[in-house]
Amino acid sequence: MGGAASLAGVSLWPSISFAQQPIKIGASLPLTGDFAIAGRKHRDGYLLWAKLINKDRKRWLLGRPVEIIVQDNRSDTEVAVAQTERFINVDRVDLLLGTFSSKINFSTSAIAEQNQMVYPIPSGGALRIWERGFRYIFYFQQNAVEYIGETPVQMLVGYRNQGVIKPADFPKTAGVVHADELFGNAIATGLMGEKVRIPGTDRVIDLAPGFLKKAGIEVVFRQQWPEGFTDWLTLANSIKSRNPEFLLASTASPDESIQLVRALRTVGYNPKALYLSQGTQIEFKEALGDAAEGIFIHSSWHPVVQYVGLLAGERYSNQQFLEDFRKEYGRDPDEDEAIPFALCQGIEQAVRAMGTTNNQRLRAWLATRTKENPVRTIMGNFYWDKRGLPIGRFYLMQQWQRGKLEFIWPLGEFPGTKRLIYPKPAWK
Repeated sequence: MGGAASLAGVSLWPSISFAQQPIKIGASLPLTGDFAIAGRKHRDGYLLWAKLINKDRKRWLLGRPVEIIVQDNRSDTEVAVAQTERFINVDRVDLLLGTFSSKINFSTSAIAEQNQMVYPIPSGGALRIWERGFRYIFYFQQNAVEYIGETPVQMLVGYRNQGVIKPADFPKTAGVVHADELFGNAIATGLMGEKVRIPGTDRVIDLAPGFLKKAGIEVVFRQQWPEGFTDWLTLANSIKSRNPEFLLASTASPDESIQLVRALRTVGYNPKALYLSQGTQIEFKEALGDAAEGIFIHSSWHPVVQYVGLLAGERYSNQQFLEDFRKEYGRDPDEDEAIPFALCQGIEQAVRAMGTTNNQRLRAWLATRTKENPVRTIMGNFYWDKRGLPIGRFYLMQQWQRGKLEFIWPLGEFPGTKRLIYPKPAWK
């Protein structure tokens, strides 16, 4: 099933025919291009949910099967916009599913908003998306991207306060490097305490003093790179020349993370701590081998977290998701598959609750979720503020340890938490 959608569009259908017309769902995803690794995983998460719904007539949505129409936007915003318009105006889909990256979602969400269609977003948290006053967008991760950087910084502070990191070993200096695009810039903005200007409005959000300064860490190096960047060795040497003890790299894709780590290893730069915004994917570990050891990455999901959601109106746990995913794809999932699956759980609950695919009614139901009456997913419970950002959710931290991606923060929140490896082992 995964390979069938890798190059062009695909409609997911089970092997039996249906008399009922399916509920049609459109998803424009980057199956090729810069965001292909994450985009293909998002596709697999979406399609697994659809297959589980279609597996048994008792699970059907409003008595109908579901058909997900996936189109490859080639990691191109203009293509994604055109595909979203086609879903709405030509294919006449009942529902839309969001895409990968803040860059693409910024534009595609505007098309959905203009057409008053619910646009649930799996990966696209830049405040520029969420501060425009849109009513039909809902985010299925933890918080806006600008606040991601607080988690790796506060994790080190927390480990210091608990005596795991000795005060003398706590990093005093930091380097911030990032891709020059919405996601990469947004994380750096929060780390540095800069201002966010919302396009099309006069709104300015001031994030001063910044998470690094608040923790008493001095930034001694800052650099961004453009789209299509290839000169990773020069960047790595520039970082090494300032030798920050803590490097935070906000990359736009797993591929960028891989290239950066390879360059850092080549020049022999060994920070005490290395945070990457992308790197939870198994492809990251396969590409880097032992070089991944000790690197930590923020996350919205981990296999040991014991959340229980709903599927077809019945309890469905994170552990059941793991089993179903392995059965379908023959491999373990990562968060780029879990997030879109959880998103589908949320939209399914809205459709079942309202008994319709009318997007105005679905929006009203999602917007009135509360702590006591949330959407329930394998990533935990969701309810949203008026912007469409989740309330009361925190990021997780994971670290590559001896070839496995271990859950390291928050400590003691769930069974299976491992202790942070610090400092990061030197490259071999």
